[in-house]
Amino acid sequence: MITLAVHLAAAVALLLWSVRLIRTGVERAFLPQLKRRLKTLSGSPASSASGGVLAAMLMQSATAVALIGAGFTVSGILAPQTALALLLGADLGSALMAQVLFMPVQGVIPFILLAGVVIFLKASNRKAKQIGRIILGLALVLMSLDMIRAATAPVAENDIVRAIGGYFEADLLSAYIIGALLAWIMHSSLVAVLTYATFAAAGVIAAPVAGAMVIGANLGGAIIPFALLWRGERPARLVVLGNLLARGAVTALFLILLISGLLDMQFLATAPGQQAVILHIGLNAALLVVALPLVGPLIRLTEKALPKHPQTVRDSVSALDQAALDHAPLALACAQRELLRMAETVHATLVPVMRLFRAWDPDLARVIERREDEIDRMHFEVKIYISRLRETELNETEEKKTLETVAMANSLEEAADRIAVNLVALAQKMQDGALAFSDEGFDDLQDFHDQVVSNGQLALRVLTTGDAEAARQLVAEKDRIRIEEQRLQERHLKRLQQGPSASFDTTNIHQETLRLLKQINAALSYVAYPIAQETGDLLDSRLAHPARIGGGSA
Repeated sequence: MITLAVHLAAAVALLLWSVRLIRTGVERAFLPQLKRRLKTLSGSPASSASGGVLAAMLMQSATAVALIGAGFTVSGILAPQTALALLLGADLGSALMAQVLFMPVQGVIPFILLAGVVIFLKASNRKAKQIGRIILGLALVLMSLDMIRAATAPVAENDIVRAIGGYFEADLLSAYIIGALLAWIMHSSLVAVLTYATFAAAGVIAAPVAGAMVIGANLGGAIIPFALLWRGERPARLVVLGNLLARGAVTALFLILLISGLLDMQFLATAPGQQAVILHIGLNAALLVVALPLVGPLIRLTEKALPKHPQTVRDSVSALDQAALDHAPLALACAQRELLRMAETVHATLVPVMRLFRAWDPDLARVIERREDEIDRMHFEVKIYISRLRETELNETEEKKTLETVAMANSLEEAADRIAVNLVALAQKMQDGALAFSDEGFDDLQDFHDQVVSNGQLALRVLTTGDAEAARQLVAEKDRIRIEEQRLQERHLKRLQQGPSASFDTTNIHQETLRLLKQINAALSYVAYPIAQETGDLLDSRLAHPARIGGGSA
């Protein structure tokens, strides 16, 4: 029994990791394009929902789409109602993907696995490598489902398991709660639903129990982004709370129908596992149909539940442990944690700043200013901490690490200055002059800002994990952003030639905003340089012939 439990746990763990593998591949290869596509599809709640469906099917995660939509809302790119529609569509897309993954395609698994491995190992560029990762993840998802079936087949005949299953048949409310709890623990409603459906197919649990657990998984799936974003900006909290309220109401209704017998699982399909998947799709389709016309009232309800108060900067405890200065590796680790806190605060300052260009908000401006003061304080304390550390005996590697730490702190402080001093001043100038960007110009700025925000998230991952692949991607993004800034400057000049008054009035502010965003991106990208240098991915110079600089031949 213990061996079977270990096999089952390993199969579920593989399923979780495989879904994450697919999502990672999509994010690394297509996230910027996906975000731009989502913005173009967000003109109305209906089109936003359709974008959410497609994005969740690609990313294998409604939660990932929820985080993107919430980020758009905080940045001012999407209204909360539109972002909520995006989340509702994402949940349906995730449900449809469950059906695709649950299809009986065991015969093609070896071919998919082989194709994924070959593409991943032989790829000559980063995007092709990530496509191989996605295919490999898909094959592993299918393999893990087979492993779950194999592990649960003997369990279904166990008397204890039968007794537990019989109890839950008489207590579907407990099955609903457990289904929600496990989905939240797994941090993936997709994985939870696939697991429950596989249990039902193997006869471990009866169809009604699987149905109750699937309904619960839908509630758990809404709790995940709610928990992740509850301490975030108010616009993001409005969206995830609206999604939780809508999903909570619909799952409660479906549970009542299931308990009362009005919802007959046999009506959905003949096989128990397929019944669970169809129920999952039907619930999300019903939720989209019912809630999509009500996104406005739902957001207004959440606005009443979350009254607007002036935002504050939360106090936090410094990671710089003075007692660790006698042990260099520990002290350097403390400094690295403080750098991560700095980077998180810089990112939190960057995300909402473009809202000031759309509509001046003095409360938000004050929050950004206070965050910049906090970053200045951390920057000063890191430098003092490192200077004290350098007074101790350090080896060559540790001395190099201290210099890198100070350089990264300087870079993060520079990014904060560009945001809180320069960008806010430009937004204030527009407010004082009653100026506004042209629609096309503001769209360009928002899109460019969102690309920099995405690179800020990538910088956080580099600082957190030290991942060489992420560091390479961040360095490459620095060059891409430089080229993109040049392209957008050219687009702005072409608009000036066409003569719209908005472009004339704001031309200096527009161009300066682009330049500042490029500088912010460069400052954030610097956190990847030490890792890129260690892996040999960073050239000493961009110059084609550096030896020729400074004079002619001897």
